[in-house]
Amino acid sequence: MRRPFRWDKKYLYWGITGFLVFAACYLFQKLLGNLPDPSKAVSKIMKVLSPFIWGFVITYLIAPLMKLLEKNVFGPLCRRIFPKKGGRRLARGLSVALAELILVAILAGLVYLILPQLVESIKMIYDNRNTYYQTITEYLNTFEIRHPEIYKYVGDSLDTFTGDLNSWVERLLPTITNYLTGILESAYVVLRGIYNLIIGIVVSVYVLSDLERFTAAIRRWTYSVFTLDFAEKLREAIAFTDRTFMGFITGKLLDSAIIGLLCYIVCAILNMPYALLVSAIVGVTNVIPFFGPFIGAVPCAFIILMVDPLKCLIFIIFIIILQQIDGNIIGPKILGNSIGITGFWVLFSIVVGAGLFGFGGMLLGVPVFVVIYTFLNNRVEARLKRNDLPSETEEYKDLDHIDPVTRQPVKRAHEQPEKETGEREAGKEKKEPEKEKKEDAEE
Repeated sequence: MRRPFRWDKKYLYWGITGFLVFAACYLFQKLLGNLPDPSKAVSKIMKVLSPFIWGFVITYLIAPLMKLLEKNVFGPLCRRIFPKKGGRRLARGLSVALAELILVAILAGLVYLILPQLVESIKMIYDNRNTYYQTITEYLNTFEIRHPEIYKYVGDSLDTFTGDLNSWVERLLPTITNYLTGILESAYVVLRGIYNLIIGIVVSVYVLSDLERFTAAIRRWTYSVFTLDFAEKLREAIAFTDRTFMGFITGKLLDSAIIGLLCYIVCAILNMPYALLVSAIVGVTNVIPFFGPFIGAVPCAFIILMVDPLKCLIFIIFIIILQQIDGNIIGPKILGNSIGITGFWVLFSIVVGAGLFGFGGMLLGVPVFVVIYTFLNNRVEARLKRNDLPSETEEYKDLDHIDPVTRQPVKRAHEQPEKETGEREAGKEKKEPEKEKKEDAEE
């Protein structure tokens, strides 16, 4: 006998729940499919916010100059003129205006120094191309007479290179349109950079005019979001980061200015062609640690080579000497302990920063790595002290093991001293029988 169907509400609930779960998964999948690429979205946001990022960077760079002018120049001046009101707002406005003018003057001076001479150098190279070709030809002919074996080898290599170059040019000609498009895109990037710079200067004026209020607002937000202990640690970390970055940037700028000035003086004494252009390039590229001198020396040497090959050789020798002086004397005196890491980590931070963030990473990779390295090192030291272990790196040299009772490092015994001790003991044992034999003979 068939039992009659009994309706149960739980089946209805299960069916509705399953349907809603399936519908939600389907809608979520469609939503993910229609969402834009996250990298493109982040790139677009950064593009929109780039003028404000430039503004904050400019603010950070010229804030010390603005404070210096306000404290030592316009502040006392305005207090004398307005003894009752103090003239604080006027002093701040004048300090901001002069600091911004100094920044614009430095940028305009660099453009004025580099751009005209760069255009003139390119024009000179084009106008004197026949002279350069004749000079190179005469040099090769002389070299052929003196060193025929080497010339034959070099000539075969040049023939192979010329053939490869012609093939490359033939493949390159159909893609000239793409290169023209790239030139237009580069022009757009330059115009966009000028726009960002102008808006950034305006933003920095607003921020610098009321810098204390902006700083107070950030502190207020920090203490409202985080706990007191974490907010204090965050404040200390930000203060350390600020000291590291400002010390590195100001020291590196001063170091580069000194190097550029010394380069100009020596180039002027040696009567180098385009001494001002060469010195400006050397000084600007010296801001980049480690690779900067090489990046600046290559185009400068090529420019001088087109005019006088002998002076190009002298310039290369001079740059090597100058960079040695900078790396061993000038740089350490100015930067002091602002870096605080070994040469290996400097190279590591520059290479990784350049690979991840391009030119900006190459420029700021060192101070960023110093902050990260210091944070990790402090965590390691705190953990070692918490475990009653020595925190100094020197304590772990030649380490054999850590004594579990005293928790002190036990050094590994050196083989050489043990060998010498064994030899001395063997010699002593050998001498004792000889001594005994002599005593017996005497008796």
